[in-house]
Amino acid sequence: MDQQPGGRVFFSNIRRSLEEEDEIRLVSVGIDIGSSTSHLALSRIVLERLDNRYIVSEREVLHESEVLLTPYAEDNTIDAAALGDFIDRQYALAKIDPLSIDTGAVILTGVAVRRSNARAIAELFAPQAGKFVSVSAGDALETTLAAFGSGAAARSIRESARVMNVDIGGGTSKIAVCVAGEVVEMTAADIGARIVSFDADGRVRRVEPAGQRFAQEVGLALEVGARPDPDLLAGMVERMADRLFEIMRSPAPSQDSAALLRLDPLPAARPPDAVSFSGGVAEYIYALQRQAFGDLGAALAAAILSRVSAWGPRIVLPLQGIRATVVGASQYTIQVSGSTIYVAPQSVLPLRNVPVIQPDLPLDGELLDVGRIAAAVTAALRRFDLQDGDQAIAVCYRWRQSATYARLDAFCRGIVAGLAPVLARGRPLILVGDGDIGGLVGIHCHQELNLDNALVSIDGIVLKEFDYIDIGVLFDASGAVPVVIKSLIFPTSAALGRTAVAA
Repeated sequence: MDQQPGGRVFFSNIRRSLEEEDEIRLVSVGIDIGSSTSHLALSRIVLERLDNRYIVSEREVLHESEVLLTPYAEDNTIDAAALGDFIDRQYALAKIDPLSIDTGAVILTGVAVRRSNARAIAELFAPQAGKFVSVSAGDALETTLAAFGSGAAARSIRESARVMNVDIGGGTSKIAVCVAGEVVEMTAADIGARIVSFDADGRVRRVEPAGQRFAQEVGLALEVGARPDPDLLAGMVERMADRLFEIMRSPAPSQDSAALLRLDPLPAARPPDAVSFSGGVAEYIYALQRQAFGDLGAALAAAILSRVSAWGPRIVLPLQGIRATVVGASQYTIQVSGSTIYVAPQSVLPLRNVPVIQPDLPLDGELLDVGRIAAAVTAALRRFDLQDGDQAIAVCYRWRQSATYARLDAFCRGIVAGLAPVLARGRPLILVGDGDIGGLVGIHCHQELNLDNALVSIDGIVLKEFDYIDIGVLFDASGAVPVVIKSLIFPTSAALGRTAVAA
């Protein structure tokens, strides 16, 4: 049988493959393409098997690129050709053939997510399409990625602390509060270093709408080609820092600050124990960068640092600053038994690069609440910017207690209700459980709920958020399906894996 690109196929039934390995070594690439900057990292990933799952035990950085100011063409779309040249140059510097890459992740943020840009960027990676996970990150997912990439999530475990990460980029600032390795609160605002940019002579080159808003507040005239008043410009930066600091602290920001929010404000809660910064502005906050890039980065860094220093929480170093993002993806395959899965119609397979959500489902009680299950699914979709139904979603669940008709019915109805925006667009219903009820769940959805969508319900495997799965076609002899799991890898993934094992 042919192997999946970059992975291997096992079976969990009595014909289980003898090729299973306790350790897998992969070369992985993480490519981050944003509105302001782009960069990549090449890593060697070591995966160790723990039961039926592999965890990251080691990550060796093979090459980190310089940070590139994202190139634009004259029509204001990302210059994919220039970006491709940059990526090719990094492979050459690392002395790595792109076709030898086992797996990887391409993260698109900001304007890179726009359809015209995303299509052009996707063509750059067409030869590795089966190996790469492509993630289009909106505000919520971008905030989460920064929290994990900066090491804030890992620090919250290591120090048993409430850690806030503030990721200040070119156009937006993302704020995440981490507790016990999870992002428990988040928000984002239109405050960034490149809402006004300048040429080498200090003349205004570009002004974003948020830049005009702040300029008007302080009476500053910003005209392309003109030098702004330095005192008023300094006052504008102070106003930006005031707004950001208020958003970091207040559950009810002022009207002017609330108008900048891209997500709901942070809820009322105790202050964090520690604050870390990431994104391009963090390079100035931690004195890692002195060069000016024709923007407000250095001034904004000084202004926000002075405010946070007087606040009270410790200011801590992130593991990564401007590179606080995904550094690649691990890829491995596990197998599911053909006797406990439900696929209808079979033509829905294969499926590739399906994002996984793991809602906080209330499944412990004897009676299950349809509304609470639906709300948990909806919250998970929003957390990963998947609520528009633009792609199929796999819902990962851990079944608890008995599988009575009433419990199955409430579970299935809640899942279907929560996935309504996805299913309404004709996407298949994909369910992945760790128990032994995949077949029962699938049959119930089709026969009792009369669901018209294609349906794939498999079990016997454990997934987590930041996983993506490929589900292959059914094998005639066994009725099993191969499942390739690709997990996003953060700079802290190895440490998190060992922490999880120790626990």
